[in-house]
Amino acid sequence: MTLLDFLAGMITCGYAVAGLFFLRFWKRTGDGLFVAFGLAFWLLGIHQATLTFTSAPVEDRSGLYLIRLLAFSLIIISIWLKNRRKPA
Repeated sequence: MTLLDFLAGMITCGYAVAGLFFLRFWKRTGDGLFVAFGLAFWLLGIHQATLTFTSAPVEDRSGLYLIRLLAFSLIIISIWLKNRRKPA
């Protein structure tokens, strides 16, 4: 186990904890934006863990970045939907 593997594990753990925080905020407020952020951070953690455990060459890992694209798309769409609502 190298230092890079250890740091990748710490980053994965950080993404998971951030996702849990956002779900806690959602439970408190009921705002769907927090669910989207929680899921996005979990997707980023899955991506980081998958990159760590994949033994494929760097050139063959480009398909894994679709997970990151999905996470950031989820964030962008949820913010867009939140801002489209008219104030009460």
